[in-house]
Amino acid sequence: MGIGTSLFLIAVGAILYFAVDAEVSGLEIQTVGIILMIVGVLGLLISLFLLSSARRETTRTTVRDRDVY
Repeated sequence: MGIGTSLFLIAVGAILYFAVDAEVSGLEIQTVGIILMIVGVLGLLISLFLLSSARRETTRTTVRDRDVY
């Protein structure tokens, strides 16, 4: 899941939780909104963690010793 997908899930979850006032039998729309927001936040944290660890790996410096004659 990427950053864009996570932000989308957070936005849809917030809309369902705060803005939708409809009732569906057997389904709590507010609960679905909270679940989507939680999944979106977790996905965002995992994506940012993986992105930062990938950046750390690419910034290595190699130092070589040269013999002086």
